Amino acid sequence: MPKKMMVVMDEIRYINPEKDTTLAILLEAKRRGLITFYAEARDLNLINGKVKAYARRINVFDDKVKWHQYLEDRPLVPIDLSEFDLVIMRKDPPVDQNFIYLTYLLEFANNNQTKVFNNPSSILGTNEKVATNWFPQLVPNTLVSNSKNEHMDFLRNQKDIIVKPLNQMGGRSIFRVTDKDSNANVIFETMTNNNSDFCLAQKFIPEISQGDKRILLINGEPFPYALARFPKDNENRGNLAAGGKAKVVKLNERDKEICKTIKDKLNKLELIFVGLDVIGPFLTEINVTSPTCVRELERSTKENISGAIIESMLAKI
Repeated sequence: MPKKMMVVMDEIRYINPEKDTTLAILLEAKRRGLITFYAEARDLNLINGKVKAYARRINVFDDKVKWHQYLEDRPLVPIDLSEFDLVIMRKDPPVDQNFIYLTYLLEFANNNQTKVFNNPSSILGTNEKVATNWFPQLVPNTLVSNSKNEHMDFLRNQKDIIVKPLNQMGGRSIFRVTDKDSNANVIFETMTNNNSDFCLAQKFIPEISQGDKRILLINGEPFPYALARFPKDNENRGNLAAGGKAKVVKLNERDKEICKTIKDKLNKLELIFVGLDVIGPFLTEINVTSPTCVRELERSTKENISGAIIESMLAKI
């Protein structure tokens, strides 16, 4: 009997089908004969101790014009998540209150009804910017604080830094600040919301000119190629969403060392599919919410990464 899979994601009609990793996973599930369902965060609820979803069965296509088709209307009665063999959480940041509440529901389902990937409580406990500091030997000098003065002191010591929020993605609200910058004080006031919100400051890594590498790990094992993303002119962000360009590169020995160092921690947390951001010799982010770049790497290498993702999850149910 075919297995049933539900994906929780942002609205599928607004994705970029040529780049969307969730679509790649859905296409692979279709090739393998899985029955696939689609839900958004707003479709889930907890009723009398059971997590349920107004999920719709969906068909997907590798087409940049028409990439999805609902096979049924939104159900009048929500479906108990125990009816699914697996659920894949692919909701994008920001990690706001509703994102947090969604992980609460999915963690309840993961403990009582079905298997959810990545592990919802581990998603919640692994801030993509802060978690790199589990491995201080791998990261550049870093400060996480909601104090404007702490950030100013850090800037004076480091001279040239990157500042970013803790709950965003795609290069949003990232600043490069130097000790010569007359706007530094205002930037820190804004980023900390006047000493209320935590943000991260990190010593600037000049190797960004050689690319910000996205390395994909499945069960802690790295895919042997990375997508190196290069900032466009007059930019410091390599993120593709911020206009960066990309090329495929082989992992070097330092990349492999980073992956080996963090493997056991990721596996212990049941973070099955993870994307690392590596600049030069440094680990800068551990992406666990909805890692991307599968489609770009699959097109260039002809490897079936989405197949490996599905296989790794099916093996654990």
